[in-house]
Amino acid sequence: MTLDDLRRFAVVRSLFAPTTLQGALDRLGFVQADPIRAPARAQDLTLRHRVKDYRTGDLERRYAALDVREDFFVNYGFVTSAVHSLMHPREAASGWPASRRKRAQALLEFVREAGTVHPRAVDAHFAHGRVTNYWGGSSSATTHLLDDMHYRGLLRIVRRERGVRIYGVHEQAPPPRSAHDAPRPRRPGVLGAAARRARIDALVDVVVRKYAPLPRASLAGVVGRLRYAVPQWRDELRAAFDRARLRLAHARVDDTDWYWPPKERVRREPAPEIVRLLTPFDPVVWDRPRFARLWGWEYRFEAYTPAPKRKLGYYALPLLWGDRVIGWGNVSVVKGELRWDVGYTAARPPSGAAFARELEAEIDRLRRFLGLT
Repeated sequence: MTLDDLRRFAVVRSLFAPTTLQGALDRLGFVQADPIRAPARAQDLTLRHRVKDYRTGDLERRYAALDVREDFFVNYGFVTSAVHSLMHPREAASGWPASRRKRAQALLEFVREAGTVHPRAVDAHFAHGRVTNYWGGSSSATTHLLDDMHYRGLLRIVRRERGVRIYGVHEQAPPPRSAHDAPRPRRPGVLGAAARRARIDALVDVVVRKYAPLPRASLAGVVGRLRYAVPQWRDELRAAFDRARLRLAHARVDDTDWYWPPKERVRREPAPEIVRLLTPFDPVVWDRPRFARLWGWEYRFEAYTPAPKRKLGYYALPLLWGDRVIGWGNVSVVKGELRWDVGYTAARPPSGAAFARELEAEIDRLRRFLGLT
């Protein structure tokens, strides 16, 4: 087995034949979300390659009718109910102080009475003030508490309105827990050690199906990120990584151990000669160390890099040609027209008419996806 085989395998297994939206969600298990629109959100850019006739915003428009939940997995995004049930009931690493628990209980009762709520309505009712968010900016304290309650499984996302989360109560949720509460006693239905291991192994299988083939260091990293999905079991993830190494199919290639689902074979079939512009969060390119190993250059996501220091662009989309990522594209919509430019790792684009024809076909697909034609 060679690195070329693994590269083809990575592309072909992830970019499967377009199917229904629910079919693609079921197959992926998790779709990472990102709020930046360049030219569309990451979840839409991911799904357009895997869902027949997908249009930007379809996931949001059809969310209420789909078997999908917004939640945190290895990153924030959309998970199927099967994956969601493996993670919950979720207990965060620490409980709340009494004052925050009191606010959470009051908010929970308000949402239950209202049925569904917009954060603006909650803020108007409680006026919780403002806090510093993860990025160092200022956020509504109400929004921050809603996010925390959603993460802990007390609330669920019912739908979105113009990108804003609309919340409802997750009726199976336990009551808010204080930092000073005594440990909960073992109850009927509480997972024992064997059941916990089975759930954690199932979550590992989800990430491996999504991102395989994975070099050993990347497998360790993505299993470690499950601490966000199941913080209550974070101390058991190292053992889960050890079990995965024994359970998964693997091979040593170029002094590196690679892992993939045990029932899959690394076929040597070529990838279709299609040009695709991928979101930086697409499973084909998401893992940056794997990207460098498979394609021999370092892709950088530069949306948060100061403009003078950018090399590829604000939201450079990796450019896949067959099974090779040969460059990047920057795409925007200006006054209803698609604008794009492409850069290459080599001095010039691939020669011949096939690449030029397929690049133009990809631009046409983008126009249809964005509703510009």
